[in-house]
Amino acid sequence: MADDSRTSSPRRRYRDQVRAEIKEAALEQIRAGGAPALSLNAVAKGLGLTGPALYKYFRRRDDLLTELIRDGYDAAAAAMSDAADHTAGAPPRERLHALATAFRTWATGAPHVYQLLAGTPSPGYQAPPETVARARAVLGPLLGVLGQGDCRGAALALRAEMRFWLNGSPPVEEWVRSWAPDADAATALAGTVTAWARLHGVVGLEVQGLFQGMGHRPGTLLHAEMEDLADAMGLPAA
Repeated sequence: MADDSRTSSPRRRYRDQVRAEIKEAALEQIRAGGAPALSLNAVAKGLGLTGPALYKYFRRRDDLLTELIRDGYDAAAAAMSDAADHTAGAPPRERLHALATAFRTWATGAPHVYQLLAGTPSPGYQAPPETVARARAVLGPLLGVLGQGDCRGAALALRAEMRFWLNGSPPVEEWVRSWAPDADAATALAGTVTAWARLHGVVGLEVQGLFQGMGHRPGTLLHAEMEDLADAMGLPAA
């Protein structure tokens, strides 16, 4: 009897190759015209495929968008993980800056992918629940860093709301504990949510080109935002 794994392997490799080519072509469309420009028929035509042939790989436009979003989150998470690994053992403040820089470098290097994650790809599109875990993987390294600080002043109200969220959502608590096992979970989460908002604020404006002509470097602004957050959280520099 023939070995099914051997006979199917070339087919599987061919299928993976075609899927990769479809995704690459789709990203080029998105790079040129944004997510609304994505058309399965245009992708098929560009690759020399018929519509029915392409539908063997992606049944709907939203299926293709979902896979591109998954890949985007995975790439962002890898960039954050690399930064965390390279600064392991460094002071928390230094690690926070490294993570912020890694996120900005990834986003500005692939602005069309960043915007795919940060916005709504198309009217009515709903990302499947499985993308939540991938999004959390991007933020995970921040939990371990910001969990070493403490909330003060106005941030205390946010920490109280984060504690309420944690108490009502075991999966969220499990996620936080997996990255910051020794920290107060509500503190780690409050700091991370604040970092997330500040990161998207600076990076989102930069990616959209809204800083042009203002005379500053976005990296300088991002550094100031993270330094301010580190001060607010009491993160030590050494």
